[in-house]
Amino acid sequence: MADGPRYSVPFRRRREGRTDYKLRRALVRSGKPRAVVRVTNKYVYVQITDAELRGDIVRAAASSKELAKMGWKGATGNIPSAYLTGALAARRALAKGVKEAVLDIGLKSSTKGSKLFAVLKGLSDAGLQVPHSDGPLPAKERIGGAHISEYAKKLSGETDLYRKTFSGYLKRGLKPEELSNHFEQVRQQIQSAPIEAKA
Repeated sequence: MADGPRYSVPFRRRREGRTDYKLRRALVRSGKPRAVVRVTNKYVYVQITDAELRGDIVRAAASSKELAKMGWKGATGNIPSAYLTGALAARRALAKGVKEAVLDIGLKSSTKGSKLFAVLKGLSDAGLQVPHSDGPLPAKERIGGAHISEYAKKLSGETDLYRKTFSGYLKRGLKPEELSNHFEQVRQQIQSAPIEAKA
């Protein structure tokens, strides 16, 4: 490890590869709340936060784990669930009086059409103002799960592979071929249901 009077050790979270402080400083200096999006293979998490000297204050939050309460029977880590999670977080933020935010995707690379941008589309469609261009957003068909429904129809002839691939959907009582219609029902429920302003 380098040493000497002019060497400074980077902050711990930077050493661990968990925080890009240069990017964070730019987002904080915007003066707007941040829409913090974090995705894993199984879940999507969204928080609307304000940066203060004592730390980040979460104004509103949503997780794809909560979608089951809204009637969602699909997977919780795909593009349709990412969109719905973004819409739910935006509804809660608006209920708290937050009207705009800037997108914070952390250290994730920004890939066109990814789950990160599906969340952004959900935030924007629900009424939260988040500056963006339409270029990286997923196509409307993918947001609605049409690609999953089409794949399920192709596999329907191969019974074993179909059951193995979509076992989670079938266990929850949803035929994957009907995902697009199911998505639309849940989306409308999120838009119309009274939302408690919980953080």
